[in-house]
Amino acid sequence: MYEPIRTKSVHSTTAGTDSDFPHRSREEELDIQLAGHLSALLAVTDDLRALTPCPGLDTAAERLAGEVRRLRGGREPLRATPAASGDPAALHRRAHALAGRALVVAASRADTSAAILAAERTDAHGAALADPKELSAAH
Repeated sequence: MYEPIRTKSVHSTTAGTDSDFPHRSREEELDIQLAGHLSALLAVTDDLRALTPCPGLDTAAERLAGEVRRLRGGREPLRATPAASGDPAALHRRAHALAGRALVVAASRADTSAAILAAERTDAHGAALADPKELSAAH
């Protein structure tokens, strides 16, 4: 009824076989994912800094850049010119979501420093959203 498969699979299912494409470990994949979430959070933080400058956001941006640098083997994170306009509440919502994603990935890879930073940023952006007066002075 069905014709048998005549070609070799492109997906290696046999343990110990070499293939023509590189493989990354789960830890490497999580590092890449965590660096991506933290980089996105850094971009939103830079946008918030442009809208509502405050020392807390400056410190957060420095710490985020340090974590991204560590995860990327010392390479500096790419940073775009921040937008000087926008809705601070929308930026805080986006930052809160990104920090939450980073926290989940950091926890799954047992990265304590990244998890602590992500939790702090989640709390800070959550507090800014809870108190509209803090939207202009959130840290």
